[in-house]
Amino acid sequence: MRKYSGIVAKPSTKRIYELIRSPIITEKATLLNEFNQVSFRVPVNANKFEIKASVEDLFKVKVTSVNTLRQKGKTKRFRGRVGRRVETKKAIVTLAEGQSIDITTGV
Repeated sequence: MRKYSGIVAKPSTKRIYELIRSPIITEKATLLNEFNQVSFRVPVNANKFEIKASVEDLFKVKVTSVNTLRQKGKTKRFRGRVGRRVETKKAIVTLAEGQSIDITTGV
């Protein structure tokens, strides 16, 4: 695991819109709203600092922390042929007290 160097460059405007792919709207994700957390799908190569900067810039909120999880692609069979699911990455963003994001409206 890499150490935090202390210097984090802000991602470009194009990269900011590329980072937040879509909100995750599931039963579990909606329960996280009680704890002031929102979950998003992000690219596999995104890091926590980029995700934090992009959420703060896009939604104009203060982010407390970012947790990420990777879901490895599964090997599955479809009509007798072997295929592979795509690897995905989720980001669970904790917002500051009193902040909220309405994910049902567009950016």
